Order: sequence, then C-alpha cells, then structure tokens
Amino acid sequence: MSHLFTFRKKYWPLINTEFSWFITARILFIAGLRMTPVLLGWRLYELTDSKLALGILGLSEVIPAIALALPAGVKVDRSNKHRLISICIALYFFIMLGLLAVTSKWMQAHYSRPIIEWCIYGLVFCTGAVRAFTGAAFNAFLAQLIPQESLVKAISVNSMVWLVAAVAGPAIAGVLMGYTNITIAFIPVCGLVGIAFFLFQKIKPKPVSWQGSSKTWEGVKEGLRFVFHNKALLGAMSLDMFAVLFGGAIALLPVFASDILHVGPIGLGWLVAATYLGNFIAIAWLTTHPLKKKQGQTLLYVVAGFGVCILLFALSQNFWLSFAALLISGLFDGVSVIIRGTVVQLFVPDEMRGRVSSVNSIFINSSNELGQFESGVAATALGTVPSVIFGGCMTLLVVVVTWFKAPGLRKFEY
Repeated sequence: MSHLFTFRKKYWPLINTEFSWFITARILFIAGLRMTPVLLGWRLYELTDSKLALGILGLSEVIPAIALALPAGVKVDRSNKHRLISICIALYFFIMLGLLAVTSKWMQAHYSRPIIEWCIYGLVFCTGAVRAFTGAAFNAFLAQLIPQESLVKAISVNSMVWLVAAVAGPAIAGVLMGYTNITIAFIPVCGLVGIAFFLFQKIKPKPVSWQGSSKTWEGVKEGLRFVFHNKALLGAMSLDMFAVLFGGAIALLPVFASDILHVGPIGLGWLVAATYLGNFIAIAWLTTHPLKKKQGQTLLYVVAGFGVCILLFALSQNFWLSFAALLISGLFDGVSVIIRGTVVQLFVPDEMRGRVSSVNSIFINSSNELGQFESGVAATALGTVPSVIFGGCMTLLVVVVTWFKAPGLRKFEY
C-alpha cells in the first residue's frame, strides 16, 4: 500500500485529463495489437507446419515499416499529430476486421491454404505501413501533452502502461484460443482498437511542432544527421538492434509451445507475455529507483544478461523454466528500454521528435521483425533449438565487441 501511495504522490500531478485519455486509449489499442501475433502465429503454424512461415510473417510487417519510416518521421513532424494518429487507429481497425475474416473457418472451408496464408501476409504488410507512422506519432504527441519538466516521468508511466497491455494482450489471446476459436478471439481485438479510436477523440488537437520549409528528403537527412552525430544515442540503438536481431526467440514460440514444451495456445500466450511481464517489473522498479550513474556500462551488462537467458530458454524442456528464462530476459530488456528511452527524450528537441523516433523505429523494427525472419530462416536451416542457441551466443558476442569497440557508450552517463 505504501508503494501505491508513493507512486500516486509522485505521478498523479502530471496525469492531467488529456494524458489520462491518452494512456487509456493507448492501453486498449496496444492490448488489441499485441493479441494479434499470438493468434496469427498459432494459426499460421497450424496451417503450414512451417517455421519459415513464421519468419515470413515478421518480414511482411518489417519491409513497409522500415521503407516508410524516414518519410513518415518527416510527415509526423509536419502534421497535426492528433489527426494522423486517429487515421492510423482507424486503419488498424479495418485491417483487424480483414484478419478476422481471412482466419475464419468460413475462409478455410472455401479457399486453399496458400491463399489464406498470403492474405495474412498481405494484411500484415498493411499493418507495417501504418505502423511506420503510428509509433513516431504517438511518441511525438506524448511530448505535447505533458510539461517539459514532467516528461521523463510521463515516459515511464507510458512505458508501464504499454507493458501492461503487452502482457495482458498475449495472455488473453492464448486463453481465448484455448477455449474458443480464432474468430471469437479476433472480436475483442477489433473491439479494443475501435474503443481506443473513440477515446482518443477526447483529446484536443495540438499545434504542429515543426514549420520547416525543407523538402521531405532534406527533413529525412536532418533526422539522420542528428542521430549519427549523437554517439550515445547511436550506440544505444545499435547495441539493442543487433542483440535482439540475433537473440530474439519470440518468432519461434509457437514451435516451442507446440513441439517442445507441449503446452498449447494457452501456454503460448503466457510465454509471449513473459518477456513483457519482466519488462513491466523492471520499469516499475526503475520509476522509483532510477539509475544514478554508469548507465552505459549497465546497458552492456543487461544486454549480456538477456543473451544468457535466451541460451537458458533454448536448452529448457520445462515450461516453468522456459517461462522464468523469458521473464528474466524481460527484466534485463526493461532496464535497456528505460536507458534508451531516456537518452532519446533528453537529447532530442521537440521539433525533431518525429524524425528521430522514425530513425529509432528502423533500429527497433530491424531487431524485432527482421529478427523474426532471421529466426525462421535459422530454425529451418539449423533446427529450432540450435538456431536459438546460435542467437544467444551472437548476442553475447555483440556485447563483447561493443565493450571494446565503443568505449564512449561504456563510459556514458546522464
């Protein structure tokens, strides 16, 4: 109870009405989106029995997300962010309706497996295109809702809310898949995204933050120059990208749940949620116990810990040990998220937030979705367990190389 009182006392003053609407809409929106990978991953593996198909699923989202990220950042900085986010949420709603239709029993009865498979890839491709704008717009719009002196605290609250949704979404999806079917499971997805759209309209539009007259490509180059001249920001982004690119095992969780741990869709939902639960615990702790010094060195340590956890997960044949390994990997990743997020917010001016967020999204998308594709290809070539062992070892190698080749990051403090 004392911890709850401390949290409210510390954060309640900055939670104005519009920030509360923002947080409520975002938690519903993210919960709906985070249900989707569990549902699609399970259905695709059922349809295809292919690990490569799980990799292609990630690739179909990351191609448009990366291709559009830089021009999307310029668009975000130049746009009415409220209107842009509203359009993106509405587009997500209609894409989710499409996924509900193509994964249904009716579709399976009337169309062949390849048609259903490629319809899923096509709709996920559309989500990647929308995502290129959504992430940068949300990050930039948050800064317009909160006074500058409260921004870092608001980011921590926002991160925790995102993680609550990221834990709840997969867990709910797994339970729904275990006790109902995928069509019923997709109905809450559409409902959550739809409600998020209407709640977001409670927030008033804000002024456009950047009135620059440069063309799109010039705006893109300004964002890239800012990131590549800020060595601490670039180093933190690069370390996370390569670590998760090789070390992420999320893409193969349907295979582990089905063929190795034998826990079904409910167990899959909890395995997906485990990492996010670890993220939440770490970020909740760091909001009241912030890192005081040696943040760069700490970042290297936690990424190494993440790699060790991935190795433990690869070798485990027990559900609870696997869950614990993913949970602890999430704890390490949560510390990394806070360090990287703080670096971005402290060193980026308001008029550059959209463009820098879009550059950051390239690193994140490269690590997550390209990592998903890499996992699918590696599992097809090497086998499921050896591919994850390889990824964990590569993560540790990335940390060792960064330790010696990037002393500026190792010594970085804020």
